[in-house]
Amino acid sequence: MTSLAFIGLGTMGYPMAGHLARKGFKITVFNRTSEKTLRWCSEFGGQYADSPAQAAQNADIVLTCVGNDDDLRAVVLGPNGIALALKAGALLIDHSTVSAEVSREIAGHLASMNAGFVDAPVSGGQQGAQNGQLTIMCGGTVPEVERASSVISTYARAITHIGPIGSGQLAKMVNQICVAGLVQALSEGMHFAGKAGLDVQKVMDAISQGAASSWQMINRHKTMIAGEYEHGFAVDWMRKDLAICQAEARHLGASLPVTALVDQLYAEVQAMGGGRWDTSSLLARLSKK
Repeated sequence: MTSLAFIGLGTMGYPMAGHLARKGFKITVFNRTSEKTLRWCSEFGGQYADSPAQAAQNADIVLTCVGNDDDLRAVVLGPNGIALALKAGALLIDHSTVSAEVSREIAGHLASMNAGFVDAPVSGGQQGAQNGQLTIMCGGTVPEVERASSVISTYARAITHIGPIGSGQLAKMVNQICVAGLVQALSEGMHFAGKAGLDVQKVMDAISQGAASSWQMINRHKTMIAGEYEHGFAVDWMRKDLAICQAEARHLGASLPVTALVDQLYAEVQAMGGGRWDTSSLLARLSKK
């Protein structure tokens, strides 16, 4: 039986690690907040560790799901980090949304230890994680991605090998660029429908059957109509992701004018006190005007 370690039991990591436990994997978990670690172990069993290094000590595969570049560097390369204890031949799978640069940096460090690395950011949000229906974009070698897939298929509905290290993160940037534009367009359409005196629900029912349809429209319009934003992927995290996208775009010489605009619109939502609201809360900004 493959021995696993899972580092980071946040909104996404908690249910993802839970799926692995339910499948019978031997798993050790670590989270910066020990209360959440103990709650997870009470719910799913398994063992807990006092540090990332301790969690990784005997693991064949280590999975991480943390907040940003600095968090990932800390849990892998910092004091009591994974790299201190990872054994030769082990594999680190990173589900965080971070820069391609930090993925390549960590992969290079682990390669010097004869350990593998796959960057594997996810899409599908909290609901996708809870239902085991995530879309996962992978960067790494073919053998390492195949090895990773044997584990992450537990909570994925789609796994795609995009290319070499960093490619998964670049693909996730494409995802976030597309989502940002879609949510703003959906918000403007719903706002317009309301101002025009239309039944917004009827309009959404109609156009969701045509060319304007999207995942965001189908899955978010009802809560948007109700003004409910206490769920899903938070604005604070979206702004972190869009900052990564824009930094990479500057490096590549790519133009992202709509992404830059939507990022500033999310800043306005934050100023309204909506930093922890779902990203569909762009409508709340329009409704306020």
